[in-house]
Amino acid sequence: MIATDEPHAGHAKANRPGERYPRTWRLGRGNMNISHWMTRLVAGLVLCVLMAGAAIWFAGDLLIHPVPANVGPPPIDLPARAVVFGSNSGSMIHGWFVPGRGIGAVLLLHGVRANRLGMLDRARFLHRAGYAVLLIDFQASGESPGRVITFGYLESRDAQAAVAELRKLAPGQPIGLIGTSMGGAAALLAQPRLEVDAMVLEQVYPTLAQALDDRLRLYAGVVGTWLEPLLAMTVKPHLGLSLQQMRPIDRIRALGVPKLLVAGSADRRTTLGESLAMYRATASPKQLWVVPGARHVDLDRYAGPAYRAHILSFFATWLRHDGERVTRHQG
Repeated sequence: MIATDEPHAGHAKANRPGERYPRTWRLGRGNMNISHWMTRLVAGLVLCVLMAGAAIWFAGDLLIHPVPANVGPPPIDLPARAVVFGSNSGSMIHGWFVPGRGIGAVLLLHGVRANRLGMLDRARFLHRAGYAVLLIDFQASGESPGRVITFGYLESRDAQAAVAELRKLAPGQPIGLIGTSMGGAAALLAQPRLEVDAMVLEQVYPTLAQALDDRLRLYAGVVGTWLEPLLAMTVKPHLGLSLQQMRPIDRIRALGVPKLLVAGSADRRTTLGESLAMYRATASPKQLWVVPGARHVDLDRYAGPAYRAHILSFFATWLRHDGERVTRHQG
């Protein structure tokens, strides 16, 4: 028999010096290690996605959570009386009514996670100017009960009810409105349109999708833009609404009532570009005032006398007695 160094057919090659296991076994072990590593990577990614989803869901839940507050009695320097009336939002709306001198009445609509106390300074200077004033707490805010904040959707029904109530409290008088942020969105989202003679809309978001993106970008930077679609996906299960239902910019296009839009030049929650888009979208008569340096803040407190001069000038033009009133525009 002739000796040979070749292995017999069907047998593995001999080990090289220093090899503990056959080469085929080492390759198999490597494949097993890669497979195990990939399994752990996928599991880690799935866990991260689940944690991010849970965090987004929790953040969304916090955003819509009611903000009840014991508002207390009216301040002694304002001759206001308490009012309560029903709304199609399902809430009983609580507020204060301040009588005026018969020259007109103004409804004040607060922003998100606030209540009527945030509108007191406006009520004071409007009352001094002779206007009747109605301040309300939206549903799920202040003393008005509610299950969730809806960023203007259910609140628009409160605005409808408040206008009807103000017509009873100040019969025959022209009606103006100041809506800040969510309050302005509620005024625009109302169906049918609010029967008012003039609107002041401060820092109102064009679409809820943009509002979510602005806030996530503000708090989380570039990462926020990646999270916005996830947060947007929670709107439907949380509120039963689609983002298409939350587009004030679509409603402002057909609104012919005189409007004063007020924006802050440094606002990052409703950017100046978004406010300019709202202004371009709306029909005349319209005015725009950009407050230099203002962020998403109480513009009355920020701009003081300049704010009050703009508001009173606008209402003096559009809120007049029937015999003197500038022709009312309705879209």
